[in-house]
Parts: sequence; C-alpha cells; structure tokens
Amino acid sequence: MDLESVVKALNLKVKSAEDNLKTEIQGGYTGDLLSDVMANSKEGDVWITRQVHQNIVAVASRKEHVGIILVQGSEPAKDTLEKAVKSGVPIMVSDLPCFELTGRLYALISKAG
Repeated sequence: MDLESVVKALNLKVKSAEDNLKTEIQGGYTGDLLSDVMANSKEGDVWITRQVHQNIVAVASRKEHVGIILVQGSEPAKDTLEKAVKSGVPIMVSDLPCFELTGRLYALISKAG
C-alpha cells in the first residue's frame, strides 16, 4: 500500500512533500521518544507521533521512513515544515488520537498485504 492510499483512506492533511506519496509503506511505528524511534523503527515505516519539532524530520530521514503522521490535529512547527520540504519527507496531520490512528493504519496495511 502506498502513502497516497493511506492519506485518502484516513483523511490525512498533507503538509509537506506531496510529490513523495507514491512510496510503498512497509510498516509503521508509533512513538514520541526520539531515541526509541531511532532504535526500533525500520526503513519503510510510516511514523506516528505527537512531536512537532524539527528533529522528527532528521530522525525520519536517517531511518528512511516513508513519512510522518502527526496526531490529535498537531501542526508541525514552521522550521519543521521547512526542513521537511528540503528533505522531501511527507508530513501529514490527523485529528484522530494516536491509539485510534495506529489501529486504523494497522488494519489498512494488514488488509493490503
């Protein structure tokens, strides 16, 4: 399943790197502790978080995540968006709480696979 299909299915608002939504999702990771995400997420994951600062883009780039989904209507900081645009990292926003979004994403990926 590609990121664009997830955006449509979950009604996400794309905030950056709209040209990079054709990337296939291999899995997902939910977490707010950057060191945990660095240690345990994988290449091809979509990362679900509440964090909005620019370090999320650095982590997502380094781990080669397909994108970042911010939950609970969180909006990325201005410098975060600028860094995401330069790095080509899609940032999307959902109004759903983290638990619900994670469950819905898991269901979508499982059904597609």
